[in-house]
Amino acid sequence: MKRKNFNKLPNRNPKMIKFNIYWIYAIIFLFFIGLQFFGTDITKKTNFRDFNNKMLQQQKVDKITIVNKEKVFVFIKKEFLSEEQFKDVYKQPFGNSVNLGPHYFFEIGSVETFNSDLKEAQKTFDYEDKISPTYETKKDVFGDILGWILPLVFFIGIWIFIMRRMSGGGAGGGQIFSIGKTKGKLVDKANIKVTFKDVAGLEGAKEEISEIVDFLKKPEKYTKLGGKIPRGAMLIGPPGTGKTLLAKAVAGEAKVPFFSLSGSDFVEMFVGVGASRVRDLFKQAKEKAPSIIFIDEIDAIGRARGKNAMTGSNDERENTLNQLLTEMDGFGTNTGVIVMAATNRADILDKALTRAGRFDRQIYVDLPDLVERKEIFKVHLKPIKLAKNIDVNFLARQTPGFSGADIANVCNEAALIAARTSKKTVGKQDFLDAVDRIVGGLEKKSKIISPNEKKTIAFHEAGHATVSWMLEHASPLVKVTIVPRGRSLGAAWYLPEERQLTTTEQMKDEICAALGGRAAESLFFNKVSTGALSDLEKVTKQAYAMVSIYGLSPKLGNISYYDSSGQNTGFTKPYSEERAKLIDSEVSSLIEEQYTRALKVLKENKKKVEELANSLLKNEVIFKDNLISIFGARKWKSYDEEKLEGGEKESS
Repeated sequence: MKRKNFNKLPNRNPKMIKFNIYWIYAIIFLFFIGLQFFGTDITKKTNFRDFNNKMLQQQKVDKITIVNKEKVFVFIKKEFLSEEQFKDVYKQPFGNSVNLGPHYFFEIGSVETFNSDLKEAQKTFDYEDKISPTYETKKDVFGDILGWILPLVFFIGIWIFIMRRMSGGGAGGGQIFSIGKTKGKLVDKANIKVTFKDVAGLEGAKEEISEIVDFLKKPEKYTKLGGKIPRGAMLIGPPGTGKTLLAKAVAGEAKVPFFSLSGSDFVEMFVGVGASRVRDLFKQAKEKAPSIIFIDEIDAIGRARGKNAMTGSNDERENTLNQLLTEMDGFGTNTGVIVMAATNRADILDKALTRAGRFDRQIYVDLPDLVERKEIFKVHLKPIKLAKNIDVNFLARQTPGFSGADIANVCNEAALIAARTSKKTVGKQDFLDAVDRIVGGLEKKSKIISPNEKKTIAFHEAGHATVSWMLEHASPLVKVTIVPRGRSLGAAWYLPEERQLTTTEQMKDEICAALGGRAAESLFFNKVSTGALSDLEKVTKQAYAMVSIYGLSPKLGNISYYDSSGQNTGFTKPYSEERAKLIDSEVSSLIEEQYTRALKVLKENKKKVEELANSLLKNEVIFKDNLISIFGARKWKSYDEEKLEGGEKESS
């Protein structure tokens, strides 16, 4: 007989309401409030007329009590309680015992008037049957206590609420007396599903990170030779490259306690809280050593000190950073505790934080190259139902400069586009549409464009495409459309070559290709429009970089005014006015030279440019194949394309 796996049964109670001790206090408080306002007796309200006619004249009243000269309480004789008219006051509300009274009450204006009316009502009674009232004075002690307790409870509740909000709420800082506790979450290894297998690309970073994991698993392997385990590792790179994902993979691989928190978790409005949380974090990590501390976006507390003089010397953020520096490399021992951090602003970090002995390893996580993008696509395409014609190599070529997060977004967007059109699988065109949407924005087919404007846009984009196709180092065309996208009236997609170094010729070709649109407008219409704004902005920045940063101007020589430390505030220029004039002159000369060159290329291929523009006007979209049919195959291939084609041949 096989045992049933009850773990696979569906969870019928996925979320249970958690018990809170405050519920008991609330129930008790409401109980006493109910006692005060509703009471437990069943004394019924009546009036003097009914009291006189139905009770007093019938001689069924046992006694009368006047309380505080305001209310008259009536007691019915026991032998008459069983009658029908007294059934509502006969028994106690709980149980079956007889109600001993008072049974009825009514309010009076004054005691003198009531006594007069009572005397008048009993004038025909015998002396022994007449009832004289008794007088009582009662104080509502509970009501008085409640009167000053309720406001106190109210203000205490308001104070607790404000303190919880100010301290950030939640575990670690949510309670008044635990505001200095760390907000770091201890990640259970059972909850981490990410390993190094899920991290595609980033081979160099994974190799360095895997060494740290090995340090924690087998420390004696390194310490027996006299080596010391690294104190910390900092992951540096652009947003979306996989820094946090790499840290999750470390947590999944290390099988050791993993404390995860953000740099902003230390920031607090109260003085000394950040430093206190740092101390508490390292205290917990030492208790569970060997362990890993991961601080995401460490630049929130790791900025260079002394930059903001307005805050004064007692800056809370600086105090937090000082405590972190002390904990990482102070007199205390941090045996078995490795600190990992991630940031995309390494240039603004304090030098004391990045020195050896604190963050020993600085691991750069760059944007993936062509081969790495291919591997990333393979990971993100696993859960997607793909069509048979999907080529991963093609997708990798279409996404230059994309980060890992961008590629994940492309895959998700392609699946959404396919689902929107009720497709059963995600095809090649869905991925292309996803790339177009992410890069260029959503198509605005409803936007009204006049025929003359449309013609200008078509020749502008045809000029770009022609010049980039005819120059060796310019990026080849992938797709051009004159359908408005995002904020632009037309859009073009090019495949830039992924280089580590860029020469002067390559940068000049890129500038020339960018000026091809304006040159085409000038050549075919003898006038220019404002449509080249983004092109001119790009060209101007690139030309200034060539002259003042990269030292590619013969007249200025081998000089760079670039400040890699980021210490320059920008209020002063590191060169004279004469040198500024020379820089401006060189930039202007460089741009005009490439503009003339673009005009020359377009004049040599004028008929072909017209053919391309007319095709664009007719179809609204042109592709690489259209350029091949008009201009012929491009003479040059990028190194990445050759590398990828070589890999395809080897795999086949």
